[in-house]
Amino acid sequence: MPITAKLDEYGKPAWIALIVLGFMVFWPLGLAILAYTIWSGRMGCGYYGGSDRWQHKMDRMQRKMDWMRARMSGDSAPGTFWGGAPSSGNRAFDEYRSETLKRLEDEQREFKDFLERLRFAKDKTEFDAFMAERRNRPPADSPPQG
Repeated sequence: MPITAKLDEYGKPAWIALIVLGFMVFWPLGLAILAYTIWSGRMGCGYYGGSDRWQHKMDRMQRKMDWMRARMSGDSAPGTFWGGAPSSGNRAFDEYRSETLKRLEDEQREFKDFLERLRFAKDKTEFDAFMAERRNRPPADSPPQG
């Protein structure tokens, strides 16, 4: 079993211990191990891969928004922090708050729909370009002219 697979079984603490040990033995070795762990993504930081990085951030934000929305909608015990959006005592303000939250949720939904349409349009354009290039390519089994 390769050493990287064995260290992956133990998780981040094993990699950190190896980095510290590498620095204690010979500092360039520790530096090389540190660079490898960051580059390979074993430390959970750094490069997520191009546009996937932004998608990862958007997904994380969406999970947090869903959690907050669930907490504010009354899924937790009423009267607790965030639970059931307790009344402020001012009905006009409560109505304004609920309308504003509904408007923001609608805008968020519209924006997500817009992004989905944008991604679809980009994918379609790339696919159409690929198909056009493929159609304009000479057949592989035809003998070269000359």
